[in-house]
Amino acid sequence: MKIGFDNDKYLQMQSQRIKERIEQFGGKLYLEFGGKLFDDFHASRVLPGFEPDSKIRMLEQLRDDVEVVTVINANDIEKNKVRGDIGITYDLDVLRLIDAFREYGLYVGSVVLTRFEGQTGAVLFQKRVEDLGIRVYRHYSIGGYPNNVGKIISEEGFGKNEYIETKRPLVIVTAPGPGSGKMAVCLSQLYHENQRGVKAGYAKFETFPIWNLSLHHPVNLAYEAATADLNDVNIIDPFHLEAYGETTVNYNRDVEVFPVLNAMFQKIYGESPYQSPTDMGVNMAGNCIFDDEAVCQAANQEILRRYYKELCRIRKGTGSDKDAERMEVIMQKAGLSKSDRPVVAAANLKAEMNQSPAAAIELQDGQIITGRTTELMGASSAMLLNALKVMAGLDDEIKLISPNVIRPIQHLKVEHFGSRNPLLHINEILIALTISAESDPAAEAAMEQLENLKGCEAHSSVILSEVDENSFRQLGINLTCEPRYQTNKLYHK
Repeated sequence: MKIGFDNDKYLQMQSQRIKERIEQFGGKLYLEFGGKLFDDFHASRVLPGFEPDSKIRMLEQLRDDVEVVTVINANDIEKNKVRGDIGITYDLDVLRLIDAFREYGLYVGSVVLTRFEGQTGAVLFQKRVEDLGIRVYRHYSIGGYPNNVGKIISEEGFGKNEYIETKRPLVIVTAPGPGSGKMAVCLSQLYHENQRGVKAGYAKFETFPIWNLSLHHPVNLAYEAATADLNDVNIIDPFHLEAYGETTVNYNRDVEVFPVLNAMFQKIYGESPYQSPTDMGVNMAGNCIFDDEAVCQAANQEILRRYYKELCRIRKGTGSDKDAERMEVIMQKAGLSKSDRPVVAAANLKAEMNQSPAAAIELQDGQIITGRTTELMGASSAMLLNALKVMAGLDDEIKLISPNVIRPIQHLKVEHFGSRNPLLHINEILIALTISAESDPAAEAAMEQLENLKGCEAHSSVILSEVDENSFRQLGINLTCEPRYQTNKLYHK
């Protein structure tokens, strides 16, 4: 993957900007962290060079002043919403995040359930978290939010929410994913702090959309694609344009809620320190792109991946035709078509020629390697071994794994584990390859190339099993699939 983003510059500039904002408010600052603090793989995909843990590395420097509040939408718990990048539900991710914060030495003060309406799953989750020794607070839906400012800033609005007791001057408000209600939590806290005579400030750290890139820049369009299910839309910030005559990009929910925030600050301070949603932000990512072409190419691939992902979700019965239509509109804005993802045509052509499932991968040097289903392994496993041979400079005729190693594994799967599919998954093939590498120099050479698969693009002519999808994710390969199954069965797992 061609690098286009300077991560070291980003860490330096971003840290400085956050420190400046902390100094702007004396006493207490609620800093809303949008996106993901850990494992921000979306950012690393669309901004090649961005490190997934960049944000948390900045907070380490302020650990003595930091308190983390983790927010989760009660409806996401009820729906068992899953983080697509790591494949776990949002409620489990809250626990994972708390563990990760603690590993970095950060203090986690509490968890907040937003949009709480007595959902059974949320009630059970609260008990589970409190049994682990972590305080849980409930925030409720407010009728007329965000437009009915009078009701919102009253005992009938934010006043109904439970006040979050915090101990430290810098409160980081974060969540497993978008649509959690982080901003509403911050605003509610400002209301309650004011009621208690405490002067508190608010700022926002949202990586996307990037305010100083154009509205239809591929990076900003990729953000729209990533949040299609939330109906997020990037728009020109009208408040910023009016105040400064400068065109900047924000997204609809921040623009819609800005009058609420303005009213809050006016009530607390007598005047608002911000003239626009853009003013609230501290994001410096747009200043750290040094190769716009590389970034645009990476972001365009992300848009296409999101499109195929939604098509597969529809086929699985979990997607939305409306979201797919939004993806198609975004593709049109970006000037993209399926042909802009070369591995798609390669995989589908291989499948058509062999009348069986096939897969294709584009290596870092642009070579496209394919694989098809055989009697010993699935198409993805075959493709992976073929790619490793090419990268290691090995002859295509070389067998990295003896059939005598594969067949006993198949026997174990079918005869002892009751699997109906004797073909080896990617993780099983890699275990077999590891065993062969102990005595075969060719297999060892292939194993040494695994790290070079990171960032490669791949496509399968059929929907893969969860096991294989997880293997691709762990290898850092960006996978898409055709929205069809290998068989016509009604139940797929």
